[in-house]
Amino acid sequence: MSKVIAINAGSSSLKFQLFEMPSEDVITKGLVERIGLTDSVFTISVNGEKVTEISDIPDHGLAVKILLSKLIDLGIIESFDEITGIGHRVVHGGEKFNDSVLITDEVIEQLVELSELAPLHNPANIVGIKAFKEILPNVPAVAVFDTAFHQSMPEKSFLYSLPYEYYEDYGIRKYGFHGTSHKYVSERAAELLGRPVEQLRLISCHLGNGASIAAIEGGKSIDTSMGFTPLAGVAMGTRSGNIDPALIPFIMEKTGKSADEVLEVLNKRSGILGVSGFSSDLRDIESAATEGNERAKLALEVFASRIHKYIGSYAARMFGVDAIIFTAGIGENSDTIRARVLQGLEFMGVYWDPALNKVRGKEAFLNYPHSPVKVIVIPTNEEVMIARDVQKLAL
Repeated sequence: MSKVIAINAGSSSLKFQLFEMPSEDVITKGLVERIGLTDSVFTISVNGEKVTEISDIPDHGLAVKILLSKLIDLGIIESFDEITGIGHRVVHGGEKFNDSVLITDEVIEQLVELSELAPLHNPANIVGIKAFKEILPNVPAVAVFDTAFHQSMPEKSFLYSLPYEYYEDYGIRKYGFHGTSHKYVSERAAELLGRPVEQLRLISCHLGNGASIAAIEGGKSIDTSMGFTPLAGVAMGTRSGNIDPALIPFIMEKTGKSADEVLEVLNKRSGILGVSGFSSDLRDIESAATEGNERAKLALEVFASRIHKYIGSYAARMFGVDAIIFTAGIGENSDTIRARVLQGLEFMGVYWDPALNKVRGKEAFLNYPHSPVKVIVIPTNEEVMIARDVQKLAL
């Protein structure tokens, strides 16, 4: 048995889970929030209870030191020698990485080069990698990429209809994200269906504050809704999803904003926040819609209709579909959104039971037994996928 820690470092946060491998039992998990700000929050689970401490944590290096020392202070491990592998989530692997990889100095250099493709995410991921490397220099570490699963997309899916040299010279193409989640739920769906994933046509709906849809044929991603950045695709919590690109200079002219300021609006003030006018949290939107707020109702319609449209197009792309999967915070918990997305799909063999759709946060089939297309809720588990890749590559 070995202990593997899965790390997800954001710009001001660090999530972690410690696994016993290969059993995949979770020993502990937690989160460091507000890194670089005052009153940083450290939370860790100990014997099912949450322990929370507030202090100033100025950088990821100190966050890692606190995390590792707490594992010993709280009796979760006796020494650092018990940690046999580290897995790091990395948002963008570009075309260089089509699978997880052992982290070397050369890999870190390549991640730095790729930071221009994910300037908000990759630098934070690299800081987390370096912080662990400093304290545990002899423990093998693995990078697990959000983009890797989508590297199986054919050119007709990932190319934009732009001058081809833009792809050749600048790497401008669709990359897709949430790949670790889409891979996990597609493999789990195959287990639940009792069929090899290589025989299945699946549509995976990862619906959280960020949202993406993936067409998965034979266990491989053949298309996905996010693009060069996570801004593309369906409407999201604060992101616009697909828009007419000519709107950017139009908005600049009308508002006097710079291109960067318009992108800020598209990333942080659009989506269901922009449509509703008051929140990016779907729970707030659903509550207000129930009370009769028309903008909230409209936000729900916009969000669900975009997902509904992608499902139809991906079913056409794969000449049919065997199962539709809902995952992530909204996909796992919102029966309202699932119902709006599924409504009207009977023409393609989707027959779902409104009573079964009341489920929240656990695995369940939502379809009637006779439905040719199955509908499944599968809670995602990106951290266990990270731990599995560490086990495969480093142990």
